[in-house]
Amino acid sequence: MKFMRSYKMVWLAAQVVTLMAVVPLQHVRAADPEKVREAGVAGGFYPADPKILAATIDDMLAHVTELPIKDRILAVVVPHAGYEYSGPVAAYTYAALKGRKFARVVVIAPSHCEAFTFTSIYEGDAYSTPLGTVQVDKAFARQLASMSSTMRLSSRGHDATPAGAEHAIEVQLPWLQRVLGDFELVPIVMGDQSYASSRALGVALAKLIASDNKGGETLILASSDLSHFHTYDQAEIIDHKTLHALEEWDYFSMSRNFGEGVWEACGGAPIVATMIYAERMGANQARVLRYANSGDVTADHSRVVGYSADVFVKAASGAAAETPFSLSAQEKTELLALARKSVEHAITTKEAYEPLASTSEALNRERGAFVTLRIAGELRGCIGFASASKPLYRTVRDTATLAALNDPRFKPVEVSELSRLDYEISVLSPLRHVTDIEQIKIGEDGLLMKNGANEGLLLPQVPVEEKWNRLTFLEQTCVKAGMRTDCWKDEGTDIFLFTAVVFDDPKR
Repeated sequence: MKFMRSYKMVWLAAQVVTLMAVVPLQHVRAADPEKVREAGVAGGFYPADPKILAATIDDMLAHVTELPIKDRILAVVVPHAGYEYSGPVAAYTYAALKGRKFARVVVIAPSHCEAFTFTSIYEGDAYSTPLGTVQVDKAFARQLASMSSTMRLSSRGHDATPAGAEHAIEVQLPWLQRVLGDFELVPIVMGDQSYASSRALGVALAKLIASDNKGGETLILASSDLSHFHTYDQAEIIDHKTLHALEEWDYFSMSRNFGEGVWEACGGAPIVATMIYAERMGANQARVLRYANSGDVTADHSRVVGYSADVFVKAASGAAAETPFSLSAQEKTELLALARKSVEHAITTKEAYEPLASTSEALNRERGAFVTLRIAGELRGCIGFASASKPLYRTVRDTATLAALNDPRFKPVEVSELSRLDYEISVLSPLRHVTDIEQIKIGEDGLLMKNGANEGLLLPQVPVEEKWNRLTFLEQTCVKAGMRTDCWKDEGTDIFLFTAVVFDDPKR
């Protein structure tokens, strides 16, 4: 594989001069491990010569000009393509880590070369790169593997296979060796990309690290590229949907959309697991440091791969202030008209209504929404999507039609009822995990409760209409999810809150 011209000069120079490096090439204390995972993609994804490799990394780090992050970094996301493609983006994450001390780094990656259905925590003693051998923290790995049936000690996803050598962990190690120096490694490959597996890993890491007496910090690193093989402009659109959700800390929608193929990240599950961990450890800001795609390097915009550099920090200033979502009177009118037109068209023609694309930026942004139908104040149907997977105007089109025809509590709306229908639309904010039930504000927040396959949602207006207090609201959301009333206390239950912009037709 050829590398970018600007780096060739650095590599050639490195062959005739001695590098004046602060960090030595051999970073880890001497060891004679029994099972070492040897470098499998050196000379392909990155240079195999240690001097050239070190010089390449140093040069890319030198091109990062932004001021360093002063807040405590708990976790990061780094792309894992060949250095010539994703290296200039990865450098932003590693520049933010430069000068910090971490005794342990947990690298979470997807499996590109082998299929299996569990989270594989490396059972061996070390990983090797041209810059030296990095020892595995075997005691930590053993403890972690024992914490969930979804995880086990294994070489699956780590050792080379006939399909090739997994690169997603390996390509991160030279960067870490160059930037951090001495650390122990916990290599993890996720064979299952489900939310359940991500949650199990994120929760287990938080529990284990919170109770860990070992000196020094632990860094969690999610190894992931973003969308694959779209045009340059398409990749920009898809990837920024993912990055907006990351900044809004809506990992539940991210996981769901990754699973449905609406958004793309080959390491989607590692990102979600990392966000769950970071949240439970007190991180309060997610920051996108850099985004680019392979077209920025190759100038070929026909089939690109997206890359981002992201950090999750525990900022002393607390969570970054969010701009409240709002809709103009015109946008509300447009959505109400769209809901009515969608229902009337579907019922009278038996076909889905195809609206023209909205010109409103707000209505083209992905948002969850519910449409509620009433006749003379009595509920006639209510269906919605909690996750932000479609542009808002299309979400309203779909949920209005479903509320009229597919709410299992009611028979389908008939033509004779159309003129009497009243429409109410609730546009949802991103979902945020509840870490303390005192966060829940009656009259402001709706709730989504999830435990395994059970899931239920109640809108913010429901507890007000029913005159519920916070406890009753929690209990009734459990009931809506098909669980016992105290399910919200279960360790396996996730509670998410959201706000909503709620409006109806004032003329009716």
